[in-house]
Amino acid sequence: MPNPPHLPVQGPPALDASAAPGTRRGFVLGAAYMALASLCFTIMNLLIREAASELDPLQIAFLRNIFALIAMLPWLWHVGFDGLRTKRLGLQLTRGVISFIAMALWFTSVTVLPLAEAVALNFTLPLFVTAGAALFLAERVGMRRWAATAIGFLGTLVILRPGFEVVTLVSMLPIFAALAMATTSLIVKSLSGTENPNAIVFYMNLMLTPISLVPALFVWRWPSWYVLGLTVALGVLAMIAHMFFTRAYRHADASAIMPFEYLRLPLIAAAAYLLYTEIPDSWTWAGAAIIIGSALYIAHREARVRAVRR
Repeated sequence: MPNPPHLPVQGPPALDASAAPGTRRGFVLGAAYMALASLCFTIMNLLIREAASELDPLQIAFLRNIFALIAMLPWLWHVGFDGLRTKRLGLQLTRGVISFIAMALWFTSVTVLPLAEAVALNFTLPLFVTAGAALFLAERVGMRRWAATAIGFLGTLVILRPGFEVVTLVSMLPIFAALAMATTSLIVKSLSGTENPNAIVFYMNLMLTPISLVPALFVWRWPSWYVLGLTVALGVLAMIAHMFFTRAYRHADASAIMPFEYLRLPLIAAAAYLLYTEIPDSWTWAGAAIIIGSALYIAHREARVRAVRR
């Protein structure tokens, strides 16, 4: 494969100092990329639900991975194998394994729970990321952001209503998925400082494809052309979403931009109502409002802190 000498293939492309983490422009760009990723993930959830009418979530996961990998082959052809050079192959592999766990849990959640409820419970992801960024990435997280994170967790309890409703394993699936997703998010943040964003996404799909094939073989069914088309779209959209995702982490701290994932709730609630006549109950909306309120405060506080630092 050709390797044009003018094309940077090792490490991340040079980042404009004005758009680096800790700057106002960096925060705005990171937030914008995360918002675009959230839109892509919302559409992906709808595609998963539709494909689940014929296929098991584990098979959908495999098809998503192989089509995402195929979608990235033009990039690999353009940069050559030198574009895959990495000194952190072990961390890339770790991310692949944990990503499969997260994917299997989340795909199952989307198929067995009301969409808005699954997404609302999965919003524990930024809570885990905030804690993990402080503990493992040494990001500075002040008391006000910790307090907002704790309030967001209370919103999760409102949705689950422990003591009033039976908390089943199924209802906990989005939370378990969020914990695994948070772990991969922190790994991406660590990788984004030294690795090319496109290479990070390629390695994820490269490793996820064989990992997800084994369980998919046990539940395999040949899909119709319609569902096959859905999974192709799912794979391409996943590739685009994760490119936005990795770029978001290059421009801003993980704990600052993860709240923009909350854009998924109104989008998925509207789509679920229009497509499946699913109406979230009042507890889901109340808990989600608490979580979103805490996220908005975190974003507002982050913007003020960065304005003072300039």
